[in-house]
Amino acid sequence: MEKSVRWFDELSRNDTDRVGGKNASLGEMIGRLKDEGIRVPDGFATTADAYRVFVSENNLEDRIREELRALEEGTKPLDKVGKTIRRLFTEGEWPGKVADDICEAYRDLCRRHGEDEVDVAVRSSATAEDLPEASFAGQQETFLNVSGTSELLDACRRCYASLFTDRAIIYRQNNDFDHLKVALSVGVQKMVRSDKASAGVMFSIDTESGFPHVVVINAAWGLGENVVQGAVTPDEYMVFKPLLDKSAVMPIIEKSLGSKEHKMIYGRGGTHATRNVRTSRKERSSFVLSDEEIAQLGRWACVIERHYGVPMDIEWAKDGDTQELFIVQARPETVQSRLGAAQFKTYSLKEKGERLISGLAIGQAIAAGKAQVIRSAEEIDRFEEGSILVTGMTDPDWVPIMKKAAGIVTDFGGRTSHAAIVSRELGIAALVGTGEGTRTLKSGQEVTLSCAEGDEGHVYKGILDFEAKEIDLEGLPETRTQIMLNVAEPSAAFRWWRLPCKGIGLARMEFIINNIIKVHPMALVRFDDLEDRRARRVIEDLTEGYADKPEYFVDILARGIARIAASQHPHPVIVRLSDFKTNEYAGLIGGAQFEPEEENPMLGFRGASRYYDERYRDGFALECRALKRVREEIGLDNVVVMVPFCRTVEEADRVLEVMAQNGLKRGEKGLEVYVMAEIPSNILLAEEFATRFDGFSIGSNDLTQLTLGVDRDSGILKKLFDERNPAVKKIIRELIETARGSGTKVGICGQAPSDYPEFAEFLVELGIDSISLNPDSVIEVIPHVARCESDR
Repeated sequence: MEKSVRWFDELSRNDTDRVGGKNASLGEMIGRLKDEGIRVPDGFATTADAYRVFVSENNLEDRIREELRALEEGTKPLDKVGKTIRRLFTEGEWPGKVADDICEAYRDLCRRHGEDEVDVAVRSSATAEDLPEASFAGQQETFLNVSGTSELLDACRRCYASLFTDRAIIYRQNNDFDHLKVALSVGVQKMVRSDKASAGVMFSIDTESGFPHVVVINAAWGLGENVVQGAVTPDEYMVFKPLLDKSAVMPIIEKSLGSKEHKMIYGRGGTHATRNVRTSRKERSSFVLSDEEIAQLGRWACVIERHYGVPMDIEWAKDGDTQELFIVQARPETVQSRLGAAQFKTYSLKEKGERLISGLAIGQAIAAGKAQVIRSAEEIDRFEEGSILVTGMTDPDWVPIMKKAAGIVTDFGGRTSHAAIVSRELGIAALVGTGEGTRTLKSGQEVTLSCAEGDEGHVYKGILDFEAKEIDLEGLPETRTQIMLNVAEPSAAFRWWRLPCKGIGLARMEFIINNIIKVHPMALVRFDDLEDRRARRVIEDLTEGYADKPEYFVDILARGIARIAASQHPHPVIVRLSDFKTNEYAGLIGGAQFEPEEENPMLGFRGASRYYDERYRDGFALECRALKRVREEIGLDNVVVMVPFCRTVEEADRVLEVMAQNGLKRGEKGLEVYVMAEIPSNILLAEEFATRFDGFSIGSNDLTQLTLGVDRDSGILKKLFDERNPAVKKIIRELIETARGSGTKVGICGQAPSDYPEFAEFLVELGIDSISLNPDSVIEVIPHVARCESDR
């Protein structure tokens, strides 16, 4: 027999048959990626041969086979079979040479670290586990904070036994693995003292949309098991990979604060090696990682992905003694990386309902059915197939009923939790980290679970009507006209990355302000003057943890815009400055005090007229700060700024002057500024506007309203509101001809091309540069555009 242990630095990914995928990967990273600066704690692995010797010398094979035969024949239930086989291992004696090799390696590890009894993590690594074709990782056990040879041998024995947990037996049956041909290696790795700092999981791909250009990082205080198990709701960070090699920028496009209710720390040792304790208020209200640490992990994820050639699922830990980051595991991502880019499915609700709870949306599907609350694994036998499973959290024991569920709702967990990972693999909708699912939802209650509305998903009361569409991108023709997207919600931008578009023609800032920030910017700038006591309390809560209240607005707006811009980088992303009406602004938290009451807000204090006015000028400065941060600090300089509802040339000059005062000067650092062409004056004075702006974007809704004198929201006049009216088409023709004559770009971001493909053909005939469409219209409109181009 070969030596029973192998040091990680002797291993490579070619040693999977000897030490399993998990340990082979650790050896690969230590041996191949150390020079890239990636730190992996050292250690060793017992070999698959050592496991086989243990089985042989304890005469276990025949007894295991006998138990499995009883299971197959139905004479003995799974739980009793699993328990009997596990006892065979835990009561087995270590073969002398195997035990000697393990203990000697452990003592050598202690010497390397200058300790009498070094603390180690003991992890199972089955020879078939963690391979790309074996989707469900985590079938066997892990033991943390193990010290001393006696504890180590006991933990290794328990790892061997975990090869026959109930879930592992079912897993192998479902995947046609021969139970007795699978062996187990045990990884023994120096513990990273993350109990004194933090740990988590990261993916080198967006786990929901498959967008390949980001790293998604989950982080929580203490040992990483809580994040893996979904026992806490962690922080979530998102890093834009293409800009990570630019030292002058920090491309973090999302930072979401998790509740991080408790943390796992060292226990008293032995069977109490770890324990969970409540986190402090400061820990719950603070981000776990600094921006520099987030970026470092992002760079490491890129290095590891590049080395393996596939998107990766990576566990990391931070040592509280040394403040150093480490990679403790890495395996291929097994869901999004396998999906074809040409075909995907979209879901949309066709009716509204009463919202019951919200959480992180996993997947992009919708499911409807009866909720069934299951609080513990002991109750899973009563789960009814086709129900919406509602529980606190899941672990591998829950997989059999997760396969039968129409959807899943959990109280705790993040995007890298067990419930999230398995739901993706099964292709079902899941809502994690709701905080109150098991309290709010009742068994037997009819509900609709929607994960098709962005990062945040919702459970609605009742069975709502919804639509599922298969989208096939194969065979779509190329177009000379630039096809772009209209996007409002940052979290929805990644859903459409597969569409053959080149940029975003309209990114609406209002959605971020209204739905995510929720506070009127002037209520933040002039918080001390805010009279509404209730609004003051809400703002205090929302801005907790920020250096000042305006920074809350700037930070969230900047990252929201950055996420939209990243989805189409390096193509242009045209971000429209805020265009709320006064009644809409007044509806924001603290907004009523800062907005006038108007008889006709549609034609009132909106758009460009606000930006230089003293009543909003300081609020506009925050918008400018956010855009400047996106372009210069985050590094997404593909952002183009667009001014809406600019009534006069003089107003254009005033807005451009205020923008320049706030660090956004047209032409500097490549900044382009567009203007919405949505007022007849924009077209009648197009030559003058063209000298001040780099492009026009036709807003067909307001342009139609103001050309025909029709209130676009009037139900009585809706038959008169038509962008295809000859007057509207004539004024659009005039603008395109003027813009082309002056060499100014011109596109359209209004609704008309999305609703009427023939209107898109009309624009192409005029030679428009770009057409921006709603995502659900792209597939239908592109063939019309291509056909029109071929006929010209």
